[in-house]
Amino acid sequence: MRSSPASDMGRAAVSDLVMPKLGLTMTEGVLAEWRVKPGDRVRPGQVIFVVETDKIANEIEAPGEGEIVEILVGSGATVPVGTPVARWTGKGSLSGEAGRVAGPEAAGLAPESRPEPAPPRPTTAAAGGRIKATPLARRIARQRGIDIAAIAGSGPGGRIKAADVEAALARAPEVGALEPAPAQVQTQTQTVALSPKHLAMARRVSAAKREVPHFYLVRRAEVSALLALRTAMNAAGGPKTTLTHFLLKAVGRALLACPEANRIWADGALATYATTDVGMVVDTPHGLFIPVVRDAGRLALDRLSLAANALIERARAGTLRREDLEGGAVSVSNVGMAGVESVAPIINPPQSAILGVGAVVETFRPDPAGQPMLRRELVLTLACDHRVHNGMSAARFLEAIVAGLETPHGLLRTTDPEEC
Repeated sequence: MRSSPASDMGRAAVSDLVMPKLGLTMTEGVLAEWRVKPGDRVRPGQVIFVVETDKIANEIEAPGEGEIVEILVGSGATVPVGTPVARWTGKGSLSGEAGRVAGPEAAGLAPESRPEPAPPRPTTAAAGGRIKATPLARRIARQRGIDIAAIAGSGPGGRIKAADVEAALARAPEVGALEPAPAQVQTQTQTVALSPKHLAMARRVSAAKREVPHFYLVRRAEVSALLALRTAMNAAGGPKTTLTHFLLKAVGRALLACPEANRIWADGALATYATTDVGMVVDTPHGLFIPVVRDAGRLALDRLSLAANALIERARAGTLRREDLEGGAVSVSNVGMAGVESVAPIINPPQSAILGVGAVVETFRPDPAGQPMLRRELVLTLACDHRVHNGMSAARFLEAIVAGLETPHGLLRTTDPEEC
């Protein structure tokens, strides 16, 4: 409800707080949770609300000191960048620097491990028997088919938060206190409501496939020598090196050899990166993330392994920073561990390419004398943005990747390769 003119008399000048832009391609975000209410005074750096994008959750901090006058947008709403979400008496506006990446709890997800919290206060009902709970907590409870009245809230006045619902779900097998809501039971089909983050991701993928002109190139790489090198390196000690690490290195070296592949489409122009950053698709309990390994082409393989492993751990723990997800012209999606022989992936904008990698397949092929020879091959599928790549430039880039995998000792060099 908007405040009346009379109620604003005597107040300081009122200005808008808007949905900040938290990345190059962000056009909207889901306002997942408010941490303040009208009448609250806030300090610089105090978290005032949480924004979910398709990539991550961000805690948005107050840019200065002031009083929250009015909340304009409720929790759970999808809001375009620049749209006012609240009014306040402070100075300053929100920008991409105003937010910090939140952990899984801020995104409505319970962390995988944390100290046991203090027992929550019992939930209190308002007049008419209404349970006090945040909109995000109600939505999670409704999606999971549980009775929110059976959950104890830890917020002010016993208000139930999203973290309380997730914690109760985790304890449900032991406590047995959460019963499915009868209205959610269906005999033939069941419709599952999706979280705002999942919906935002779905919109982003749909837009990428619809708006980015994809084309695909497919090559096979013979990796017997690479697998032997990996076995020898791991036997010698040091950081464990996986096939994904070699793939990231090969793509990074290929970007050095083919600098025209290290570009993205940027509002009618081509932007070229100075470093050979490569993204990697990571599957986590919270969804897919694509953190970026910095300058993979020039990074020594053991240091690349450590950097990639650290990003994977942060992705699975829900502690990725926003800068971990930005940059790079190309990513690697390795689904071979699932036994899939090939995959045609979707480009992650604003990147201009993604390499899909399948499982190692053993097959017999004729050697130069016509005799059968056992080969170990990877099927590589390079998806390209036709606004950035043409068939021949993409073919040269894919050839450079294959050459790196088939002559793997070259991936151990620190000097830049000759241009393709």
